[in-house]
Amino acid sequence: MKFCLIVDDSRVVRKVARRILEDLDFEIEEAADGKLALEACLRRMPDVVLLDWNMPVMNGLEFLIELRQAQGGETPIVVFCTTENDIAHIQAAIGAGANEYIMKPFDSDIIHAKFAQVGLL
Repeated sequence: MKFCLIVDDSRVVRKVARRILEDLDFEIEEAADGKLALEACLRRMPDVVLLDWNMPVMNGLEFLIELRQAQGGETPIVVFCTTENDIAHIQAAIGAGANEYIMKPFDSDIIHAKFAQVGLL
């Protein structure tokens, strides 16, 4: 079973993503900000991270930069899932090591398609 870390400051978004990903047979852990997410990754590196951009404490881009520098941090597939849709944000995310980019709001079809694109399904 693949392991996914869902990182979003919205409990509702985490709950929706959890339901979708559990239906796709993922084991799930959640984090409410980038700092908590980094701590979770250092305990157990996930196969995939579903990552929000705008969060308190440490935002998604800051988390991604730190993750990619951590031991084993090059391994997880990182899928940004955010309302930030301008080209500058997308380029910054990809440049920092994101593998895919999903716009909010999302549904199970979008998650399924993007996870299939990156070889998780």
